[in-house]
Amino acid sequence: MAETNPNVGRSPEIHETANERFKRGFNSWFWGSLTVATLFHFAVFAFLPKFSAADMSMAATQELETVELPPEIKIPPPPKAISRPAVPVVASAEVKEDVTIAPTTFEDNPIENLPPPPSSSSEDISAAPTFTPFTVRPELKNKTEVSKALERFYPPLLRDAGISGTVQMWFFIDEDGRVIRTQVNQSSGYEAFDEAAKKVAELMRFSPALNRDKKVPVWVSIPIVFQTQ
Repeated sequence: MAETNPNVGRSPEIHETANERFKRGFNSWFWGSLTVATLFHFAVFAFLPKFSAADMSMAATQELETVELPPEIKIPPPPKAISRPAVPVVASAEVKEDVTIAPTTFEDNPIENLPPPPSSSSEDISAAPTFTPFTVRPELKNKTEVSKALERFYPPLLRDAGISGTVQMWFFIDEDGRVIRTQVNQSSGYEAFDEAAKKVAELMRFSPALNRDKKVPVWVSIPIVFQTQ
């Protein structure tokens, strides 16, 4: 005898999920919450005591004083516009040929025919630096000695700090090339460099200056440079 299946002929059962149950009950939750909130706010405004703002106004203790405004400032009128400068116009002037200077050459003016140098006056020019004419500049004769003196008299503090300096010195050199007088022409900005330059200048020896073929005393300006290697 064949067995019969009890589920044959029955409709399948539909299981409802939690999300579907939440959606189905959403309307009742929403309206219920809205009603409760409305009743709560109504009760708060109905039963709470009334509040009033305190009087915070300030009574005037002194009478107000009127303030006089300063007189109205008159703005001066703008300055007059500067007139535009006139445009320069080249004049139509003719230059005559006889006004030009003829070229000068040594062939037309040999050295033998040139006037002699001015005779030396009795004025002592060694008092202060002054212009002294010469054609041949004095040349330093003891460069090696001067180089050693620059190293020897270099201020130690400035040398260790790597600071260099230049002192422009005046030299008055006589007819034999001897340095008669020295003075600072332009300072280096450091007193130590200026004093060291004076010591170096006393050791310098020069060849005499010449004006044409005549030995002359001159004032010359020579820089003394202190620099680290």
